[in-house]
Amino acid sequence: MGNKDTSFPKIRSIRIGEKLFDFSKPKIMGVLNLTPDSFYDGGKYNQEEYWVGHTRKMLDEGADIIDLGAVSTRPGAEPISEDVEMSRLLGPLKILLAEFPEAVFSIDTYHAGVARQCVETGAHMINDISGGSFDRKMFRTIADLKVPYVLMHIHGAPKNMQTHPISEDIENIIYQFFKEKVAALRLLGVEDIILDPGFGFGKTLKSNYRLLYNIASTRIDDLPILAGASRKSMINKVINTTPSEALNGTTVVNTLALLNGANLLRVHDVKEAREVVDIIHYYRNFGMFSK
Repeated sequence: MGNKDTSFPKIRSIRIGEKLFDFSKPKIMGVLNLTPDSFYDGGKYNQEEYWVGHTRKMLDEGADIIDLGAVSTRPGAEPISEDVEMSRLLGPLKILLAEFPEAVFSIDTYHAGVARQCVETGAHMINDISGGSFDRKMFRTIADLKVPYVLMHIHGAPKNMQTHPISEDIENIIYQFFKEKVAALRLLGVEDIILDPGFGFGKTLKSNYRLLYNIASTRIDDLPILAGASRKSMINKVINTTPSEALNGTTVVNTLALLNGANLLRVHDVKEAREVVDIIHYYRNFGMFSK
């Protein structure tokens, strides 16, 4: 633990809906925020024309998964009730499922009840920022629903996670967290798991970059790792930008994440992420890693 892993192991495929995701080439998750107060694009896509139009744009640009979120998880954000979350999610989800029947939709929620209702409506997977820590029913719900699960590490909760962020030994802390949580999920029969180390969720700036460098060392077995750093403060604090100015910085960080072992990028800007994935994939196959 703690040493940089420069190998590129074969990563376990994940079945999402009717599709088998082979991570020999990294995949892209496009973000569709349905919140009025997200740190980057809150309130931008809160009408049907935007839900449909932006989803179509992301799919056309190469998104493999569309991740719908209705709760802001920016630093300092207050939690909302399941009822409010469902009132934001259910209508758009039904419209998008009908409009894009071949697409894969993920639900970004830490409420087990929301996860259940959305999957029963037609969503294909759950992305939980709390790794099951905020709702003790989440793991059992995922097992009952038999859907893939993004297991993310967070230190604290969005409201207070940057009050006392983790400053030391970050990759070992996250590895132990994943080890414990993956074991609990497997006891319930959940095998389709994606690991998310949670950039920006209760980590110092230096810890975020140490984690970026050592991301592969947090991997449990051969599970895929998601990197979600798009337009976050870990970029803006280094290059003195705002989230709206952080596209180039995001592209750099996404490139480093893939080179260091990530298998799935969660992004606001799909076209640019697809270009990163295509170049890294070509580089690995025909560049310095070819035999």
